[in-house]
Amino acid sequence: MSAVSACQAILRRDLLAVARSRSQLYSSALLPLMLLAILGTGISEGLDPALVRDGDYTSFLVPGIIAMTVLFSSTFSSASYYQDRDSGMLRVMMACPHPPQVILLGKALAGVTIGGLQAMVVLAIAAVVPAIDLEWQHGIAPGVLLAAASVVLLALLLNGFAQVVAARIRTMQGFHLVMNLLLFPLLFFSGAFFPLEDLPSWLKVLAAANPISYAVDMLRIAVYADGSGYFGLGIDFAVLGALAAALFAWGLQRHPGYHW
Repeated sequence: MSAVSACQAILRRDLLAVARSRSQLYSSALLPLMLLAILGTGISEGLDPALVRDGDYTSFLVPGIIAMTVLFSSTFSSASYYQDRDSGMLRVMMACPHPPQVILLGKALAGVTIGGLQAMVVLAIAAVVPAIDLEWQHGIAPGVLLAAASVVLLALLLNGFAQVVAARIRTMQGFHLVMNLLLFPLLFFSGAFFPLEDLPSWLKVLAAANPISYAVDMLRIAVYADGSGYFGLGIDFAVLGALAAALFAWGLQRHPGYHW
């Protein structure tokens, strides 16, 4: 129980730090909404997006924007390792009688919670905007639960991956560079911004090997699509769940010491 209390204390500390950082809260919420409004409206009115339902690219973009919100939040939350290290707080945490995995779990759960809440806020705002037409093919309540499950699985996957990267990169600048270099191409080839059905074969292969593709597909099935999605809900759950569990467990094995 003492380990649970320590984990809860770290989780509460990181959540309070984000709550007090208004710039991070505003930027993490406003940037996805700005992209949704500007990119979605520009494509819908400036191009002919005949490949999406009713030519409504703004609604099509919602699942991808939610996935991008989780990606941004996971990157920013993981950067708190470097802030704690440079301020000396990490040394204080490591002096406690609990193993390093307790510290990692508390900080990882904070990142998952922050990313999940921010993504669901974006979904809630998109759902009440009159210009956005979400399908909710399984009903609103089941759709929200399915979207929340996909967001949590994606957040677990990204936070686990971020912990693995943070354990090997010594500087915050290097961490952000590596994360952006690796994650943003994955986001663009995940079907977040364009349908996968009509892509060339080699891009379809890359999308199938991309774990973010399965999260976007789950979100699209939950809130937008009127069918079974590109991969199918069963495959989405199996692939994303297995990868999220594996990467999150791997991240917890990384030692958050000063050897970064």
